[in-house]
Amino acid sequence: MLIKRSANAQWIGSGKAGKGTLTSPSGVLNETQYSFNTRFEDGIGTNPEELVGAAHAGCFSMQLAFNLQGAGFTADIIDTTSEVVLENGTITTINLTTSVKAEGLDQAKFEELVNHAKENCPISKLFNATITLQATLL
Repeated sequence: MLIKRSANAQWIGSGKAGKGTLTSPSGVLNETQYSFNTRFEDGIGTNPEELVGAAHAGCFSMQLAFNLQGAGFTADIIDTTSEVVLENGTITTINLTTSVKAEGLDQAKFEELVNHAKENCPISKLFNATITLQATLL
């Protein structure tokens, strides 16, 4: 199956003083503001690392849900945070933290399924960075 998705970034001005907007065909991003301030300081708007984090947390959670389903479990909840670390102009680390509640799931199977999701969700496969995982079975 081939799936293509897109988004548009428009930037006006210099790197530090300029500003931009992000738009996606779904409308989730609709001229969403981003700038030097939103990326490197505190400002109103988003930044690429935040968007990567959201994409990674969502992708990992969905992959884990499919892994659980394949193993005969259904999650009551999967709650995942992805912390993206930008250091000296490079994304060096992504720290995934997830909590999962699924009836009947034991710790050994849980660890197998979350590690598979970490290694195999499509967003994880994009990165040339260390990806850590801290997982809690509720």
